[in-house]
Amino acid sequence: MIRASAVALATLLASTSLTSVSMAQTPASSPAPASGGFATSDATDPYLWLEEVEGERAMEWVKAHNERIFAVLQGDPRYETLHQQALEIVQAQDRIPSPGFTHDGHIDNFWQDAQHVRGLWRRTTLDSYRTATPEWRTILDIDALAAAEGQNWVYKGSTCLQPEERYCLISLSNGGKDAVTLREFDTVERKFVDGGITLPESKGGASWIDKDTLLISRDFGPGTLTNSGYPMVVKRMKRGQTPDQAETLFTGQPTDVSVSGYTLRDADGVVKATLINRSVDFYSSETWRLGDDGALTQLQLPAKSDITGLVQGQLLVSLKQDWTAPSGQDFKTGDLIAWPLEAWLADQAAPAQLVLRPTERQAIEGVNVTRNRLVVALYDNVRGSVRVYTPGQGEWAHTTLDLPQNVSVGVGSASEKDDKVFVSVTGYLNPSSLWLADAATGAVDQVKSMPAKFDAAGMTVDQHEARSADGTMIPYFVVHKADMPLDGSNPTLLYGYGGFESSLLPGYSATVGKLWLERGGVYVIANTRGGGEFGPRWHEAALQQNRQRAHEDFQAVALDLIARDI
Repeated sequence: MIRASAVALATLLASTSLTSVSMAQTPASSPAPASGGFATSDATDPYLWLEEVEGERAMEWVKAHNERIFAVLQGDPRYETLHQQALEIVQAQDRIPSPGFTHDGHIDNFWQDAQHVRGLWRRTTLDSYRTATPEWRTILDIDALAAAEGQNWVYKGSTCLQPEERYCLISLSNGGKDAVTLREFDTVERKFVDGGITLPESKGGASWIDKDTLLISRDFGPGTLTNSGYPMVVKRMKRGQTPDQAETLFTGQPTDVSVSGYTLRDADGVVKATLINRSVDFYSSETWRLGDDGALTQLQLPAKSDITGLVQGQLLVSLKQDWTAPSGQDFKTGDLIAWPLEAWLADQAAPAQLVLRPTERQAIEGVNVTRNRLVVALYDNVRGSVRVYTPGQGEWAHTTLDLPQNVSVGVGSASEKDDKVFVSVTGYLNPSSLWLADAATGAVDQVKSMPAKFDAAGMTVDQHEARSADGTMIPYFVVHKADMPLDGSNPTLLYGYGGFESSLLPGYSATVGKLWLERGGVYVIANTRGGGEFGPRWHEAALQQNRQRAHEDFQAVALDLIARDI
Protein backbone atom coordinates (compact mmCIF):
# COMPACT_ATOMS: atom_id res chain seq x y z
CA MET A 1 0.00 0.00 0.00
CA ILE A 2 2.81 2.42 0.86
CA ARG A 3 4.67 1.65 -2.34
CA ALA A 4 1.53 1.84 -4.49
CA SER A 5 0.63 5.24 -3.04
CA ALA A 6 4.15 6.49 -3.53
CA VAL A 7 4.18 5.43 -7.18
CA ALA A 8 0.84 7.14 -7.79
CA LEU A 9 2.04 10.39 -6.25
CA ALA A 10 5.30 10.34 -8.13
CA THR A 11 3.46 9.60 -11.36
CA LEU A 12 1.38 12.73 -10.83
CA LEU A 13 4.46 14.89 -11.32
CA ALA A 14 6.96 12.66 -13.02
CA SER A 15 4.79 10.62 -15.34
CA THR A 16 7.53 10.44 -17.96
CA SER A 17 10.33 9.51 -15.59
CA LEU A 18 10.36 5.85 -14.59
CA THR A 19 13.83 6.11 -13.10
CA SER A 20 12.70 8.32 -10.21
CA VAL A 21 9.64 6.24 -9.53
CA SER A 22 11.49 2.94 -9.49
CA MET A 23 13.62 4.11 -6.57
CA ALA A 24 10.54 3.86 -4.36
CA GLN A 25 10.35 0.13 -5.04
CA THR A 26 13.83 -0.73 -3.77
CA PRO A 27 13.83 -2.08 -0.19
CA ALA A 28 15.91 0.04 2.14
CA SER A 29 18.62 -1.60 4.21
CA SER A 30 17.87 -1.42 7.91
CA PRO A 31 18.74 -3.11 11.20
CA ALA A 32 17.61 -6.64 11.93
CA PRO A 33 14.22 -6.85 13.63
CA ALA A 34 14.12 -6.76 17.39
CA SER A 35 13.35 -10.02 19.13
CA GLY A 36 9.84 -10.65 20.42
CA GLY A 37 8.05 -9.38 17.30
CA PHE A 38 6.40 -11.17 14.43
CA ALA A 39 9.61 -11.58 12.44
CA THR A 40 11.40 -14.92 12.78
CA SER A 41 14.63 -16.24 11.33
CA ASP A 42 12.89 -19.08 9.50
CA ALA A 43 10.05 -16.98 8.03
CA THR A 44 9.23 -17.85 4.40
CA ASP A 45 7.95 -14.30 3.79
CA PRO A 46 10.99 -11.97 3.52
CA TYR A 47 8.75 -8.97 4.31
CA LEU A 48 7.07 -10.38 7.41
CA TRP A 49 8.80 -7.75 9.53
CA LEU A 50 6.51 -5.15 7.93
CA GLU A 51 3.71 -6.64 10.08
CA GLU A 52 5.36 -4.88 13.05
CA VAL A 53 3.52 -1.63 12.34
CA GLU A 54 5.51 0.36 14.91
CA GLY A 55 8.64 -1.77 14.67
CA GLU A 56 11.98 -0.01 14.28
CA ARG A 57 12.88 -1.71 11.00
CA ALA A 58 9.41 -1.10 9.50
CA MET A 59 9.48 2.59 10.49
CA GLU A 60 12.95 3.04 9.03
CA TRP A 61 11.69 1.47 5.80
CA VAL A 62 8.76 3.91 5.67
CA LYS A 63 11.02 6.87 6.47
CA ALA A 64 13.49 5.96 3.72
CA HIS A 65 10.78 5.61 1.08
CA ASN A 66 9.07 8.83 2.16
CA GLU A 67 12.33 10.75 1.83
CA ARG A 68 12.85 9.43 -1.70
CA ILE A 69 9.31 10.24 -2.78
CA PHE A 70 9.41 13.71 -1.21
CA ALA A 71 12.59 14.35 -3.15
CA VAL A 72 10.84 13.38 -6.39
CA LEU A 73 7.77 15.47 -5.66
CA GLN A 74 9.32 18.58 -4.16
CA GLY A 75 12.21 18.61 -6.60
CA ASP A 76 9.88 18.86 -9.59
CA PRO A 77 9.52 22.42 -10.98
CA ARG A 78 5.72 21.97 -11.09
CA TYR A 79 5.46 21.10 -7.42
CA GLU A 80 5.08 24.52 -5.83
CA THR A 81 2.35 25.69 -8.19
CA LEU A 82 0.36 22.49 -7.70
CA HIS A 83 0.92 22.61 -3.96
CA GLN A 84 -0.46 26.14 -3.73
CA GLN A 85 -3.46 25.25 -5.87
CA ALA A 86 -4.22 22.31 -3.59
CA LEU A 87 -3.90 24.47 -0.48
CA GLU A 88 -6.31 27.04 -1.88
CA ILE A 89 -8.88 24.32 -2.50
CA VAL A 90 -8.67 22.55 0.86
CA GLN A 91 -8.53 25.80 2.84
CA ALA A 92 -11.51 27.40 1.08
CA GLN A 93 -14.25 28.59 3.43
CA ASP A 94 -17.15 28.10 1.03
CA ARG A 95 -19.19 25.00 1.81
CA ILE A 96 -22.81 24.07 2.32
CA PRO A 97 -23.92 24.15 5.98
CA SER A 98 -25.40 20.71 6.64
CA PRO A 99 -29.08 21.12 7.60
CA GLY A 100 -31.06 19.13 10.13
CA PHE A 101 -34.81 19.53 10.66
CA THR A 102 -36.00 20.12 14.21
CA HIS A 103 -39.40 18.78 15.22
CA ASP A 104 -41.04 22.21 14.76
CA GLY A 105 -39.55 22.74 11.30
CA HIS A 106 -36.52 24.88 12.15
CA ILE A 107 -33.08 24.06 10.75
CA ASP A 108 -30.10 23.14 12.95
CA ASN A 109 -26.46 23.10 11.89
CA PHE A 110 -23.12 22.37 13.54
CA TRP A 111 -20.50 24.70 12.06
CA GLN A 112 -16.71 24.80 12.32
CA ASP A 113 -14.28 27.25 10.75
CA ALA A 114 -11.04 29.07 11.59
CA GLN A 115 -12.86 31.29 14.10
CA HIS A 116 -14.90 28.44 15.59
CA VAL A 117 -12.47 25.54 15.67
CA ARG A 118 -14.52 23.48 18.14
CA GLY A 119 -17.79 24.51 16.56
CA LEU A 120 -21.14 26.23 16.92
CA TRP A 121 -24.48 24.53 17.31
CA ARG A 122 -26.81 27.02 15.66
CA ARG A 123 -30.41 27.34 14.42
CA THR A 124 -32.43 29.27 11.83
CA THR A 125 -35.77 29.11 10.05
CA LEU A 126 -36.23 27.13 6.84
CA ASP A 127 -36.96 30.35 4.89
CA SER A 128 -33.79 31.97 6.22
CA TYR A 129 -31.70 28.86 5.50
CA ARG A 130 -32.76 29.00 1.87
CA THR A 131 -31.23 32.47 1.46
CA ALA A 132 -27.57 33.14 0.59
CA THR A 133 -26.89 34.55 4.08
CA PRO A 134 -29.04 32.79 6.72
CA GLU A 135 -29.58 34.51 10.07
CA TRP A 136 -28.27 32.00 12.59
CA ARG A 137 -28.98 31.95 16.32
CA THR A 138 -26.29 30.25 18.41
CA ILE A 139 -27.57 27.47 20.67
CA LEU A 140 -24.19 26.36 22.09
CA ASP A 141 -20.67 27.66 21.44
CA ILE A 142 -18.23 24.81 22.11
CA ASP A 143 -15.16 27.09 21.88
CA ALA A 144 -16.61 29.41 24.51
CA LEU A 145 -17.59 26.46 26.71
CA ALA A 146 -14.10 24.94 26.53
CA ALA A 147 -12.50 28.29 27.37
CA ALA A 148 -14.87 28.95 30.29
CA GLU A 149 -14.35 25.50 31.80
CA GLY A 150 -10.68 25.11 30.92
CA GLN A 151 -11.38 21.81 29.14
CA ASN A 152 -10.40 20.41 25.75
CA TRP A 153 -14.01 19.77 24.77
CA VAL A 154 -14.88 18.20 21.42
CA TYR A 155 -18.58 18.07 20.49
CA LYS A 156 -19.80 14.52 19.75
CA GLY A 157 -23.47 15.21 19.11
CA SER A 158 -26.73 15.56 21.01
CA THR A 159 -29.79 13.42 21.78
CA CYS A 160 -32.95 15.48 22.25
CA LEU A 161 -36.22 14.50 23.97
CA GLN A 162 -39.05 14.32 21.45
CA PRO A 163 -41.42 15.78 20.56
CA GLU A 164 -40.50 19.25 21.86
CA GLU A 165 -36.72 18.66 21.64
CA ARG A 166 -36.17 21.31 24.30
CA TYR A 167 -34.01 19.13 26.54
CA CYS A 168 -30.97 17.42 25.06
CA LEU A 169 -28.10 15.25 26.24
CA ILE A 170 -24.89 16.80 24.93
CA SER A 171 -21.95 14.44 24.31
CA LEU A 172 -18.62 16.08 25.12
CA SER A 173 -15.30 14.34 24.57
CA ASN A 174 -12.11 15.44 26.30
CA GLY A 175 -9.69 15.74 23.39
CA GLY A 176 -11.75 13.78 20.86
CA LYS A 177 -11.54 10.25 22.34
CA ASP A 178 -14.44 7.80 22.15
CA ALA A 179 -15.36 8.19 25.81
CA VAL A 180 -17.78 11.08 26.41
CA THR A 181 -19.39 13.01 29.26
CA LEU A 182 -23.17 13.49 28.90
CA ARG A 183 -24.80 16.67 30.22
CA GLU A 184 -28.42 17.86 30.09
CA PHE A 185 -28.93 21.06 28.08
CA ASP A 186 -31.95 23.39 27.70
CA THR A 187 -32.16 24.64 24.09
CA VAL A 188 -34.71 27.33 24.99
CA GLU A 189 -32.64 28.85 27.80
CA ARG A 190 -29.48 27.91 25.85
CA LYS A 191 -27.64 26.69 28.92
CA PHE A 192 -26.93 23.48 30.81
CA VAL A 193 -29.69 22.56 33.25
CA ASP A 194 -28.84 23.43 36.86
CA GLY A 195 -28.80 20.16 38.76
CA GLY A 196 -29.66 18.35 35.55
CA ILE A 197 -28.64 14.89 34.39
CA THR A 198 -24.88 14.36 34.11
CA LEU A 199 -23.18 11.09 33.25
CA PRO A 200 -19.42 10.78 33.85
CA GLU A 201 -16.93 10.04 31.09
CA SER A 202 -17.37 6.64 29.50
CA LYS A 203 -17.75 4.93 26.16
CA GLY A 204 -21.41 4.35 25.39
CA GLY A 205 -24.54 6.46 25.13
CA ALA A 206 -27.98 7.26 26.47
CA SER A 207 -31.51 7.64 25.09
CA TRP A 208 -34.60 9.33 26.48
CA ILE A 209 -37.69 7.35 27.44
CA ASP A 210 -39.35 10.40 29.00
CA LYS A 211 -38.19 13.59 30.72
CA ASP A 212 -37.25 11.73 33.89
CA THR A 213 -36.13 8.36 32.49
CA LEU A 214 -33.13 7.29 30.41
CA LEU A 215 -31.74 4.13 28.87
CA ILE A 216 -28.00 4.20 29.53
CA SER A 217 -25.15 1.97 28.37
CA ARG A 218 -21.89 2.88 30.08
CA ASP A 219 -18.87 1.60 31.98
CA PHE A 220 -20.46 0.60 35.27
CA GLY A 221 -17.29 -0.92 36.66
CA PRO A 222 -15.47 -4.28 36.41
CA GLY A 223 -17.29 -6.85 34.31
CA THR A 224 -19.57 -4.38 32.49
CA LEU A 225 -17.54 -3.87 29.30
CA THR A 226 -17.06 -6.21 26.36
CA ASN A 227 -13.64 -7.45 25.31
CA SER A 228 -13.75 -4.64 22.73
CA GLY A 229 -14.00 -2.08 25.53
CA TYR A 230 -17.59 -1.01 24.86
CA PRO A 231 -20.70 -1.28 27.09
CA MET A 232 -22.09 -4.73 27.83
CA VAL A 233 -24.91 -3.56 30.13
CA VAL A 234 -28.04 -1.44 29.55
CA LYS A 235 -29.75 0.19 32.54
CA ARG A 236 -32.87 2.28 33.11
CA MET A 237 -32.00 5.37 35.13
CA LYS A 238 -34.46 7.74 36.79
CA ARG A 239 -33.77 11.42 37.34
CA GLY A 240 -31.96 11.83 40.63
CA GLN A 241 -30.35 8.40 40.49
CA THR A 242 -26.66 7.72 39.96
CA PRO A 243 -25.66 5.16 37.30
CA ASP A 244 -24.89 2.66 40.07
CA GLN A 245 -28.46 3.04 41.39
CA ALA A 246 -30.04 2.49 37.98
CA GLU A 247 -31.97 -0.70 37.22
CA THR A 248 -30.14 -3.27 35.08
CA LEU A 249 -32.27 -4.33 32.10
CA PHE A 250 -29.93 -6.30 29.87
CA THR A 251 -26.45 -7.84 30.01
CA GLY A 252 -24.65 -9.05 26.90
CA GLN A 253 -21.62 -11.28 26.54
CA PRO A 254 -17.94 -10.28 26.83
CA THR A 255 -17.43 -11.44 23.23
CA ASP A 256 -20.05 -8.95 21.92
CA VAL A 257 -19.04 -5.71 20.27
CA SER A 258 -21.47 -3.64 22.39
CA VAL A 259 -25.05 -3.25 23.59
CA SER A 260 -27.26 -0.14 23.60
CA GLY A 261 -30.85 0.93 24.20
CA TYR A 262 -33.17 3.21 22.21
CA THR A 263 -36.83 4.06 21.65
CA LEU A 264 -38.84 3.67 18.47
CA ARG A 265 -41.14 6.71 18.06
CA ASP A 266 -43.79 7.83 15.61
CA ALA A 267 -43.82 11.19 13.82
CA ASP A 268 -45.44 12.81 16.87
CA GLY A 269 -42.65 11.62 19.15
CA VAL A 270 -44.80 8.99 20.91
CA VAL A 271 -42.86 5.92 22.08
CA LYS A 272 -44.09 2.82 20.25
CA ALA A 273 -41.42 0.41 21.48
CA THR A 274 -38.43 0.41 23.80
CA LEU A 275 -35.64 -1.64 22.26
CA ILE A 276 -32.20 -2.98 23.13
CA ASN A 277 -29.62 -3.78 20.47
CA ARG A 278 -27.00 -6.45 21.08
CA SER A 279 -24.19 -6.26 18.49
CA VAL A 280 -22.86 -9.81 18.45
CA ASP A 281 -20.21 -8.83 15.91
CA PHE A 282 -19.74 -6.05 13.37
CA TYR A 283 -22.36 -7.50 11.01
CA SER A 284 -24.76 -9.48 13.24
CA SER A 285 -27.05 -8.31 16.02
CA GLU A 286 -30.09 -9.12 18.13
CA THR A 287 -32.98 -6.76 18.96
CA TRP A 288 -34.89 -7.15 22.23
CA ARG A 289 -38.12 -5.41 23.22
CA LEU A 290 -38.71 -4.18 26.76
CA GLY A 291 -42.34 -4.74 27.72
CA ASP A 292 -44.42 -2.56 30.01
CA ASP A 293 -44.03 -5.26 32.67
CA GLY A 294 -40.22 -5.15 32.36
CA ALA A 295 -40.00 -8.45 30.50
CA LEU A 296 -37.59 -8.78 27.58
CA THR A 297 -38.64 -10.45 24.32
CA GLN A 298 -36.26 -11.07 21.44
CA LEU A 299 -37.71 -9.85 18.15
CA GLN A 300 -37.78 -12.46 15.38
CA LEU A 301 -35.49 -10.70 12.93
CA PRO A 302 -32.52 -12.11 11.01
CA ALA A 303 -29.10 -11.52 12.55
CA LYS A 304 -28.04 -9.43 9.57
CA SER A 305 -30.76 -6.79 9.32
CA ASP A 306 -31.46 -3.21 10.34
CA ILE A 307 -34.58 -1.44 11.59
CA THR A 308 -34.65 1.58 9.30
CA GLY A 309 -37.75 3.54 10.31
CA LEU A 310 -41.40 3.81 11.25
CA VAL A 311 -43.88 5.49 8.91
CA GLN A 312 -47.67 5.54 9.26
CA GLY A 313 -47.43 2.69 11.76
CA GLN A 314 -45.34 0.52 9.42
CA LEU A 315 -42.03 -0.84 10.76
CA LEU A 316 -39.35 -0.88 8.06
CA VAL A 317 -36.52 -3.44 8.09
CA SER A 318 -33.69 -3.88 5.57
CA LEU A 319 -32.28 -7.39 5.15
CA LYS A 320 -28.63 -8.26 4.67
CA GLN A 321 -29.17 -11.99 4.32
CA ASP A 322 -31.68 -14.41 2.77
CA TRP A 323 -34.38 -15.13 5.32
CA THR A 324 -37.49 -17.21 5.86
CA ALA A 325 -39.80 -15.23 8.16
CA PRO A 326 -41.91 -16.88 10.90
CA SER A 327 -44.85 -16.32 8.50
CA GLY A 328 -43.18 -18.72 6.06
CA GLN A 329 -42.38 -15.96 3.56
CA ASP A 330 -39.01 -16.10 1.81
CA PHE A 331 -37.04 -12.86 1.46
CA LYS A 332 -33.76 -12.07 -0.26
CA THR A 333 -30.59 -10.24 0.73
CA GLY A 334 -31.11 -6.53 0.09
CA ASP A 335 -34.91 -6.60 0.48
CA LEU A 336 -36.71 -3.78 2.26
CA ILE A 337 -39.79 -5.13 4.06
CA ALA A 338 -42.49 -3.75 6.38
CA TRP A 339 -44.98 -4.86 9.02
CA PRO A 340 -47.83 -3.04 10.76
CA LEU A 341 -45.90 -2.53 14.00
CA GLU A 342 -48.64 -3.15 16.57
CA ALA A 343 -49.95 -6.24 14.79
CA TRP A 344 -46.46 -7.65 14.38
CA LEU A 345 -45.51 -7.08 18.03
CA ALA A 346 -48.67 -8.93 19.02
CA ASP A 347 -47.92 -11.81 16.61
CA GLN A 348 -44.48 -12.05 15.04
CA ALA A 349 -45.78 -14.64 12.60
CA ALA A 350 -47.83 -11.87 10.97
CA PRO A 351 -47.01 -11.55 7.23
CA ALA A 352 -44.67 -8.81 6.02
CA GLN A 353 -44.97 -6.65 2.92
CA LEU A 354 -42.17 -6.50 0.38
CA VAL A 355 -41.53 -2.80 -0.20
CA LEU A 356 -38.51 -3.00 -2.50
CA ARG A 357 -36.35 -5.80 -3.90
CA PRO A 358 -33.23 -4.43 -5.65
CA THR A 359 -32.05 -6.22 -8.76
CA GLU A 360 -28.59 -7.80 -8.99
CA ARG A 361 -27.19 -4.45 -10.18
CA GLN A 362 -29.04 -2.24 -7.70
CA ALA A 363 -28.43 -1.29 -4.08
CA ILE A 364 -30.17 0.76 -1.41
CA GLU A 365 -27.67 3.34 -0.15
CA GLY A 366 -29.90 5.33 2.19
CA VAL A 367 -33.36 5.31 3.79
CA ASN A 368 -35.27 7.98 5.71
CA VAL A 369 -38.88 8.71 6.58
CA THR A 370 -40.85 11.94 6.52
CA ARG A 371 -44.16 12.27 8.34
CA ASN A 372 -46.05 10.18 5.78
CA ARG A 373 -43.54 8.85 3.25
CA LEU A 374 -40.56 6.53 2.87
CA VAL A 375 -37.62 8.03 0.96
CA VAL A 376 -34.98 5.72 -0.55
CA ALA A 377 -31.66 6.47 -2.26
CA LEU A 378 -31.49 3.69 -4.83
CA TYR A 379 -28.46 3.07 -7.03
CA ASP A 380 -28.73 1.30 -10.37
CA ASN A 381 -25.34 0.26 -11.74
CA VAL A 382 -23.69 2.79 -9.36
CA ARG A 383 -25.89 5.70 -10.55
CA GLY A 384 -28.16 7.29 -7.99
CA SER A 385 -31.86 8.17 -7.88
CA VAL A 386 -34.34 8.96 -5.12
CA ARG A 387 -37.64 7.09 -4.83
CA VAL A 388 -40.58 8.06 -2.64
CA TYR A 389 -42.81 5.22 -1.36
CA THR A 390 -46.33 5.55 0.01
CA PRO A 391 -47.59 2.87 2.42
CA GLY A 392 -50.57 0.88 1.16
CA GLN A 393 -52.62 -2.21 1.87
CA GLY A 394 -51.05 -4.04 -1.07
CA GLU A 395 -47.92 -2.91 -2.88
CA TRP A 396 -46.26 0.31 -1.81
CA ALA A 397 -46.65 2.77 -4.68
CA HIS A 398 -43.56 4.76 -5.59
CA THR A 399 -42.46 7.75 -7.64
CA THR A 400 -38.97 8.98 -8.58
CA LEU A 401 -37.84 12.53 -7.81
CA ASP A 402 -36.79 14.65 -10.79
CA LEU A 403 -33.11 15.13 -9.96
CA PRO A 404 -29.92 15.31 -12.08
CA GLN A 405 -28.92 12.03 -13.72
CA ASN A 406 -25.72 9.94 -13.53
CA VAL A 407 -24.76 11.34 -10.12
CA SER A 408 -24.59 10.35 -6.48
CA VAL A 409 -27.58 11.18 -4.31
CA GLY A 410 -27.86 11.20 -0.55
CA VAL A 411 -31.04 11.32 1.52
CA GLY A 412 -30.51 13.86 4.28
CA SER A 413 -32.62 15.15 7.15
CA ALA A 414 -36.38 14.62 6.88
CA SER A 415 -39.17 16.59 8.52
CA GLU A 416 -41.54 14.98 11.00
CA LYS A 417 -43.86 17.99 10.71
CA ASP A 418 -44.56 17.46 7.01
CA ASP A 419 -43.00 15.58 4.09
CA LYS A 420 -40.02 17.78 3.27
CA VAL A 421 -36.62 16.13 2.92
CA PHE A 422 -33.15 17.35 1.97
CA VAL A 423 -31.29 15.54 -0.82
CA SER A 424 -27.61 15.99 -1.71
CA VAL A 425 -26.41 15.63 -5.29
CA THR A 426 -22.84 15.36 -6.58
CA GLY A 427 -20.90 13.86 -9.47
CA TYR A 428 -17.38 13.64 -10.87
CA LEU A 429 -17.99 16.84 -12.84
CA ASN A 430 -20.88 18.20 -10.73
CA PRO A 431 -20.06 20.33 -7.67
CA SER A 432 -22.05 19.36 -4.58
CA SER A 433 -25.57 20.77 -4.43
CA LEU A 434 -28.43 20.58 -1.94
CA TRP A 435 -32.05 20.11 -2.94
CA LEU A 436 -35.25 20.42 -0.91
CA ALA A 437 -37.91 17.93 -1.95
CA ASP A 438 -41.54 17.56 -0.97
CA ALA A 439 -42.05 13.82 -0.79
CA ALA A 440 -45.85 14.25 -0.88
CA THR A 441 -45.97 16.20 -4.16
CA GLY A 442 -42.63 15.27 -5.77
CA ALA A 443 -41.61 18.93 -6.10
CA VAL A 444 -37.85 19.55 -5.92
CA ASP A 445 -35.89 22.78 -5.66
CA GLN A 446 -32.14 23.37 -5.57
CA VAL A 447 -31.47 25.53 -2.52
CA LYS A 448 -27.67 25.62 -2.39
CA SER A 449 -24.70 24.72 -4.59
CA MET A 450 -20.94 24.80 -4.33
CA PRO A 451 -18.98 26.76 -6.94
CA ALA A 452 -16.92 24.84 -9.50
CA LYS A 453 -13.33 24.36 -8.38
CA PHE A 454 -11.90 23.30 -11.73
CA ASP A 455 -12.70 23.82 -15.39
CA ALA A 456 -14.77 20.81 -16.48
CA ALA A 457 -15.46 22.16 -19.97
CA GLY A 458 -14.84 19.48 -22.57
CA MET A 459 -14.67 16.70 -19.94
CA THR A 460 -16.87 13.62 -19.83
CA VAL A 461 -17.55 10.54 -17.69
CA ASP A 462 -17.74 7.06 -19.19
CA GLN A 463 -18.72 3.82 -17.51
CA HIS A 464 -17.29 0.48 -18.64
CA GLU A 465 -17.12 -3.07 -17.30
CA ALA A 466 -14.20 -5.45 -16.96
CA ARG A 467 -14.39 -9.24 -16.63
CA SER A 468 -12.72 -10.45 -13.44
CA ALA A 469 -10.91 -13.76 -13.01
CA ASP A 470 -14.11 -15.64 -12.05
CA GLY A 471 -16.15 -14.06 -14.85
CA THR A 472 -17.90 -11.38 -12.76
CA MET A 473 -18.35 -8.08 -14.57
CA ILE A 474 -16.80 -5.20 -12.61
CA PRO A 475 -18.07 -1.67 -13.39
CA TYR A 476 -15.72 1.29 -13.43
CA PHE A 477 -15.87 5.00 -14.25
CA VAL A 478 -13.43 6.89 -16.47
CA VAL A 479 -13.25 10.68 -16.09
CA HIS A 480 -11.35 12.42 -18.88
CA LYS A 481 -11.28 15.07 -21.57
CA ALA A 482 -13.66 14.15 -24.36
CA ASP A 483 -10.99 14.52 -27.06
CA MET A 484 -8.62 12.07 -25.32
CA PRO A 485 -6.68 10.02 -27.88
CA LEU A 486 -7.15 6.25 -27.64
CA ASP A 487 -3.53 5.39 -28.21
CA GLY A 488 -2.45 4.15 -24.79
CA SER A 489 -0.52 7.35 -24.03
CA ASN A 490 -2.75 8.93 -21.36
CA PRO A 491 -1.40 9.29 -17.79
CA THR A 492 -3.99 7.41 -15.73
CA LEU A 493 -4.67 7.11 -12.02
CA LEU A 494 -6.69 4.02 -11.06
CA TYR A 495 -8.37 4.04 -7.65
CA GLY A 496 -10.32 1.36 -5.78
CA TYR A 497 -11.24 0.28 -2.27
CA GLY A 498 -13.46 -2.78 -1.96
CA GLY A 499 -14.04 -3.09 1.76
CA PHE A 500 -16.49 -2.77 4.66
CA GLU A 501 -19.52 -2.53 2.31
CA SER A 502 -18.39 1.03 1.52
CA SER A 503 -19.48 2.08 -1.97
CA LEU A 504 -17.33 4.23 -4.27
CA LEU A 505 -20.04 6.46 -5.70
CA PRO A 506 -19.64 9.38 -8.14
CA GLY A 507 -18.30 12.39 -6.24
CA TYR A 508 -16.71 15.75 -6.86
CA SER A 509 -13.00 15.94 -6.03
CA ALA A 510 -11.72 19.47 -6.53
CA THR A 511 -8.07 18.51 -6.08
CA VAL A 512 -8.24 15.64 -8.57
CA GLY A 513 -10.01 17.94 -11.02
CA LYS A 514 -7.60 20.84 -10.67
CA LEU A 515 -4.29 19.01 -10.37
CA TRP A 516 -4.96 16.03 -12.62
CA LEU A 517 -7.97 16.26 -14.95
CA GLU A 518 -7.34 19.85 -16.04
CA ARG A 519 -3.80 18.87 -17.02
CA GLY A 520 -4.96 16.02 -19.25
CA GLY A 521 -4.82 13.16 -16.78
CA VAL A 522 -7.38 10.35 -16.70
CA TYR A 523 -9.01 9.37 -13.41
CA VAL A 524 -10.50 5.88 -13.05
CA ILE A 525 -12.61 4.52 -10.18
CA ALA A 526 -13.04 0.74 -9.92
CA ASN A 527 -16.14 -0.57 -8.13
CA THR A 528 -14.53 -3.77 -6.87
CA ARG A 529 -16.22 -6.40 -4.75
CA GLY A 530 -15.97 -5.97 -1.00
CA GLY A 531 -17.74 -2.63 -1.31
CA GLY A 532 -21.49 -2.09 -1.19
CA GLU A 533 -22.22 -0.96 -4.75
CA PHE A 534 -24.62 -3.86 -5.36
CA GLY A 535 -25.72 -4.54 -1.81
CA PRO A 536 -24.59 -7.04 0.84
CA ARG A 537 -23.80 -9.82 -1.68
CA TRP A 538 -21.23 -7.61 -3.43
CA HIS A 539 -19.56 -7.04 -0.07
CA GLU A 540 -19.68 -10.66 1.07
CA ALA A 541 -18.22 -11.93 -2.22
CA ALA A 542 -14.76 -10.66 -1.22
CA LEU A 543 -14.63 -11.63 2.45
CA GLN A 544 -12.15 -13.92 4.21
CA GLN A 545 -11.10 -16.83 1.95
CA ASN A 546 -12.41 -14.87 -1.08
CA ARG A 547 -10.57 -11.65 -0.26
CA GLN A 548 -8.37 -12.03 -3.36
CA ARG A 549 -11.41 -11.25 -5.55
CA ALA A 550 -11.17 -7.55 -4.71
CA HIS A 551 -7.59 -7.54 -6.00
CA GLU A 552 -8.49 -9.60 -9.07
CA ASP A 553 -11.27 -7.12 -9.83
CA PHE A 554 -8.83 -4.22 -9.59
CA GLN A 555 -6.38 -6.01 -11.85
CA ALA A 556 -9.14 -6.74 -14.37
CA VAL A 557 -9.99 -3.04 -14.61
CA ALA A 558 -6.32 -2.19 -15.18
CA LEU A 559 -6.09 -4.76 -17.97
CA ASP A 560 -9.31 -3.48 -19.52
CA LEU A 561 -7.93 0.08 -19.55
CA ILE A 562 -4.91 -1.18 -21.45
CA ALA A 563 -7.07 -3.19 -23.87
CA ARG A 564 -9.16 -0.08 -24.60
CA ASP A 565 -5.99 1.92 -25.32
CA ILE A 566 -6.89 4.39 -22.57
